[in-house]
Amino acid sequence: MKPMDYKLLHALDTVIEMQSFDKAANVLNITQSAVSQRIKQLEQLVAQPVLIRIHPLQATDIGQKLLRHFRQVKQLEYDLAEELIQNDGKKPIPVSIAVNADTLAIWFIPALAPLLKKYPLVLNLQVADESRTQELLKRGEVFSAISSHKQSITGCKVEEIGNVEYILCATPEFKERYFPKGITLEALKIAPGVEFDQRDTMDSEYLELHFGLQSGSYPCHTVRSSEAFVAMAVEGLAYCLLPNTQANEYLHQGILIDLAVDKHLKQTLYWHSWVLEKGIYKKITQHIVQYGKSLLNSLA
Repeated sequence: MKPMDYKLLHALDTVIEMQSFDKAANVLNITQSAVSQRIKQLEQLVAQPVLIRIHPLQATDIGQKLLRHFRQVKQLEYDLAEELIQNDGKKPIPVSIAVNADTLAIWFIPALAPLLKKYPLVLNLQVADESRTQELLKRGEVFSAISSHKQSITGCKVEEIGNVEYILCATPEFKERYFPKGITLEALKIAPGVEFDQRDTMDSEYLELHFGLQSGSYPCHTVRSSEAFVAMAVEGLAYCLLPNTQANEYLHQGILIDLAVDKHLKQTLYWHSWVLEKGIYKKITQHIVQYGKSLLNSLA
């Protein structure tokens, strides 16, 4: 294969990021036909398609590998520029990270706050279930991810952050209304639950494992918001699994109660990032891992 032409990779990266050939052309300051031509040239170079032209636009398997390589090169360029010319604090540094909703709502921003105040970082946070964030890293869409998977992928390293304990919670009033005799299969088929989105399977898997309740056999709200997820429980509108990082405050105040003391769900979180990280990206890893370990260890 011929040497890689990075302007072709840049075109693919921009098309995927902007989800539009027109918008990519504006960003690259070239015509739409020129963008299309660069994608075509890239496909000719690797002798296979790099882009799936559906909505949303997606990279093929080889396209994902090319994107991962290109974004790693961009990271190295930012680090090199910082070493050579000492970033003057004005040029934005894009940072893409995959994070689960619970972590984002509770401690992720405070962990990065010192760096966000010191450096011109521009965050692009991809929110996904902790069991699926690693997929975004594999596709090259992010440089790092918080995941529940311990196994790393090619070109990445992994560090354990700590354990999160999930507690089945509801208000005392909700318990009296739906579970006056305790949690039973019959009661669970009537009591409303809540999930983050259709890809969030933690609650349904937990209920099937411990109570034999099949997914789809009970009423369940879908809210797509971590804040709304908690609000549904606090307002007495649903029961749900909450991480101890969120639940403890409400449990201590008596706003929520633990519905299944002997059935807590423990999950370990890991930080995955590119092996080649250095400079500001290495600092991001250090801040996230140190902050997360400190918080989760204090709750253990």
